[in-house]
Amino acid sequence: MSAAPPITLSEDEIAAIRSWVLHEDAHILVLNKPAGLSSQGGRIKAHTLDDLLWAFMRSNGKRPELVHRLDRDTSGVILTAKTKPAAGFLGKALQMRRFKKTYLALVSAAPERPAGKIDAPLVRQEIGRESYMRVCAFDAPGAQGSQSHYRTLSASEDGALVELEPLTGRMHQLRVHMAHIGRPLVGDPRYGGALTFAGRAAPRLMLHAAKLTFPHPEGGGELTVEAPLPADFAALKTAAGLQEQSR
Repeated sequence: MSAAPPITLSEDEIAAIRSWVLHEDAHILVLNKPAGLSSQGGRIKAHTLDDLLWAFMRSNGKRPELVHRLDRDTSGVILTAKTKPAAGFLGKALQMRRFKKTYLALVSAAPERPAGKIDAPLVRQEIGRESYMRVCAFDAPGAQGSQSHYRTLSASEDGALVELEPLTGRMHQLRVHMAHIGRPLVGDPRYGGALTFAGRAAPRLMLHAAKLTFPHPEGGGELTVEAPLPADFAALKTAAGLQEQSR
């Protein structure tokens, strides 16, 4: 799949990424990415998920290819293609918005409305070496149309568990949209999120890609893959007395 030269991985790295497999067949590989791992690139001199995919190198020297990305501090379901036809099929399906991405997040207080759609264009800004997204007017230079759904699943005095669905795929979209309605995500100081929750420190951005539904490259049907909550997220949710309802 890739023309880049293979990267030598340690036994521990190979064991780690193999333990993250949620689904694998001849066409695709679906992983449960941990928080703190970049999908690709980045300035941190450490292996990315893209690098670790060399653990699945085939006899022809090819490896799986990422179909989409997750932010470094976001955990959960991420999809890769194992063949060139699968990569082409899934790339087109993504462009046609045939993917349904469902996220879980923690916020310090439940949104005023229990559910709703956020329709707020975003524009990218560079501040120093960092990239940010900002809500802007629809006719602002560089504006990108952006829509997200949100739904409160559980709420307590300490905060709320919300389900989020991006209808478009802009950088940091869910983080900026929730901040726009006054409910920034816990552990996200870049966009105004609190660093504590239910009396505990929030170790990172509390955003988890819980479920992904997409058309399978072979057979024409849809596949849904889910990733369980990581321990740090689950611990904060429990500390706040939040119960995850059926999605």
